[in-house]
Amino acid sequence: MTLPTSSAAPKIVAIQMNSQQDIAQNLQTIEASIAAASTAGAELVVLPENACSMGRQHETAERFDELSAQMGKLAAQYQVHLVAGSLPCPYRPDGSSISDGRLRQVSQLFSPAGDRLARYDKIHLFTATVNDATGSYNEAATFEPGTQTVVAPISLAGDTYHLGLMVCFDLRFPALAQRLRQAGADILTAPSAFTYQTGKAHWQLLLRARALDSQCLVIGAAQGGDHHYAGGVVRQTWGHAAIARHDGVCISEYGHSALEIESQEAQQRYASVTASFEPAAQRLARQQLPTGYCHRLA
Repeated sequence: MTLPTSSAAPKIVAIQMNSQQDIAQNLQTIEASIAAASTAGAELVVLPENACSMGRQHETAERFDELSAQMGKLAAQYQVHLVAGSLPCPYRPDGSSISDGRLRQVSQLFSPAGDRLARYDKIHLFTATVNDATGSYNEAATFEPGTQTVVAPISLAGDTYHLGLMVCFDLRFPALAQRLRQAGADILTAPSAFTYQTGKAHWQLLLRARALDSQCLVIGAAQGGDHHYAGGVVRQTWGHAAIARHDGVCISEYGHSALEIESQEAQQRYASVTASFEPAAQRLARQQLPTGYCHRLA
């Protein structure tokens, strides 16, 4: 067996936020989190689902192009690859409008030059009855599902790798992670906003399972804490941003739902989870247990 050559271990950061419906405040938090990650040497930063706003999806969608441009500028300013969580979008990748008034939930990858390298439209839409204050969730009432898997090349530590994009509920579907692996993915991103109850039961288990299914590094950026909606409605998300290794081991996790802010003066409205991607170890594990080549049913 030929052992993989040694490679540098790029630093990767997953962000946990408690986004509310104030887009300007959320953008300040996003920039602060990216700036800190860049200063710490991160090459890839992943924001959570609905990073710019929890709720008010149609209002946020009206600003899709503007907010996307801001994400590109932040990637360029801080010289990182940026997975900009997700943004609601009023049009499909081909530019066509969605005739029934629904939106697409879109995750985008930006380069350190500020260019958009990939757009992924969330395929699996959250449908569940949950024992919380909201009770019933049906994303399909607001969103149209995407239809295309997306894998894009990125340059980390001078080498080229391939990143497969997922969003939140996608984590429950192993076939998607396996399809991304078959398309060449080395790293999978999963910006999320799991409910408190479903996250408590399944979040880390799903991250670890999808990492094991695909033999990829899986990055789970997350929303966590209470999110205040119109009419006094409060939605709770699980948080616990985490990164799982190719062998199913969770190598880094923020162990809280609500953000643990040391002092009001700090005004830090995010948490960071950091891990190193070790491509040589991942390649060796794939050689020793070649599940990607043994798979027969997908």
